[in-house]
Amino acid sequence: MKKLNGIAASEGIAVAKIYKLKQEKLDVKKIKVLDYNGEIEKLNNALDQAQIQINDLKTKALKKLGQEKAEIFDAHLQILKDPELKNQILDKIKSEKINASFAFDFVAKNFQEIFLQMDDPYMKERASDVKDVSYRVLSILLGKKIKDLSLINNEVIILAHDLTPSQTSQLNAKFVKGFVTEIGGKTSHSAIMARTLQIPAIVGVGNKIFDLDDDKEILIDGKTGILIINPDKETKNLYKKQAERDLLLKQEELTFKQKISQSKDGWKTKIAANIGSPEDLNGYHKFGAEGIGLFRSEFLYMESDHWPTEEEQFLAYKKVLEEVKPNFTIIRTLDIGGDKTLKYYQFPKEMNPFLGYRAIRVQLDQKKLLITQIRALLRASYYGNLGINIPMIATINEFKEVKSIIKKVENDLIKEGKKIGQYKLGIMVEIPSAVILAEKFAKYVDYFSIGTNDLIQYTFAVDRMSKSVSYLYQPFNPAILESIKKVIDSSHKYGKWTAICGEMASEEKLAPLFVGMGLDEFSMSATAVLKIRRIISKIDKKDAEKLIEKVLNFETAEQVEDLLTKYLQKILN
Repeated sequence: MKKLNGIAASEGIAVAKIYKLKQEKLDVKKIKVLDYNGEIEKLNNALDQAQIQINDLKTKALKKLGQEKAEIFDAHLQILKDPELKNQILDKIKSEKINASFAFDFVAKNFQEIFLQMDDPYMKERASDVKDVSYRVLSILLGKKIKDLSLINNEVIILAHDLTPSQTSQLNAKFVKGFVTEIGGKTSHSAIMARTLQIPAIVGVGNKIFDLDDDKEILIDGKTGILIINPDKETKNLYKKQAERDLLLKQEELTFKQKISQSKDGWKTKIAANIGSPEDLNGYHKFGAEGIGLFRSEFLYMESDHWPTEEEQFLAYKKVLEEVKPNFTIIRTLDIGGDKTLKYYQFPKEMNPFLGYRAIRVQLDQKKLLITQIRALLRASYYGNLGINIPMIATINEFKEVKSIIKKVENDLIKEGKKIGQYKLGIMVEIPSAVILAEKFAKYVDYFSIGTNDLIQYTFAVDRMSKSVSYLYQPFNPAILESIKKVIDSSHKYGKWTAICGEMASEEKLAPLFVGMGLDEFSMSATAVLKIRRIISKIDKKDAEKLIEKVLNFETAEQVEDLLTKYLQKILN
């Protein structure tokens, strides 16, 4: 039996025959035209038809996938209506007197490239939205029909270069038992959709998948990222038993939805959810999270075509706070810059944008942006329990300046007769200087929220999206674990509390260490809440405290991960 390995994208085990998805290549040629007005009419008709098709896909997705995932198609509609995209296409048609299909293809590829150059995984994946929409419009312009995957009526596992949101939304889980893609990552739309449909998926396997014959049977394990070609009876039986165990585990996890998050010996913590917009609250409710540990407010800015007004922000924050009340909601102020750009604002060109003009540095430079957001946040605080999180704080003086601005805004609102509720003010700990100064910061903040993704990146001076140095992205490294412990200890010394809202919060092997450290709040993707709550319930805090002593004496990430793997196997079996 031959095996291939990829990125585990959606848990589950599937065995079925291969269905190779071969997307027809669109032959786009540059043709000179005499009547460019006719080409403009063709373009407008194609855009109108594409809009009708996408609205139809959105309606079907609403029924099958729910509001949150159906909103992917709102993004597609925004691309279709983007005036910058359309104006560039029209200019090219007119100035060069060429056909609509070539002009559209040329401009759309430029837009895709802009997204692909971004380091942030979320933004990089938005290139697939542009590609998906482009293929649809070009197919209409060239008179080609797009393959309808909803017509698949026998059990298969799809192999594809990638699956677009349009394609994934058509999948019928009754027949499509799983899929494997050549490219992609855990944050790709296809991976997210697979998790929603609850079908196994492996992404980023490479082009070897296309060497497989259509009649081959394959087995995929969406938890480990393993693909087995022509599995024998013994292998299938082993995985069948594993699938049965996984099902029992999922059923057990569901029993934790209404439970509080506590260790075996009664120590209590909280498990909150991370969200990017009010629409993401579906997952918060579905998986029994105990608050919102990170509301990334930047998506309100990135999904808009203008600086969001105070009223627009107020309504979004108010909706979340009201719905989450009496639980706590932490909203991060604008974390823009680096690889997160805005179409209505030009950031200065910098050699190292991740070390430059971003997050709170932008708002302290352009204080009107900060004041507008703080006004919206403080007004919304009346409707729930609010925590305001300040990102990229490096020095005590930065925080004091932000705090004084917030106090002034509060006084101004009170003079205006606006109602303000109670709120807490904390910082994102993601820069090593904030770790070193944690005990000093603890005198001024109400809480800490550790952003482990950036903390690892800045501690090891490693671009987490660079394949060349990816080996240095080490969440299990003792240096990171000691930094986290220092922050937690500092907060507790001054009667404050600490949350972790980076990817490390949902890493099951690290849960015992965080219990041992006395972490006050875990915050993660809502889908991971029940998994971590169940694991915490199996941990004895006193045993976990002994683990801390051992791992902090280790020298390597491998030593730490090996010990934690064995510990987890011991308590879960």
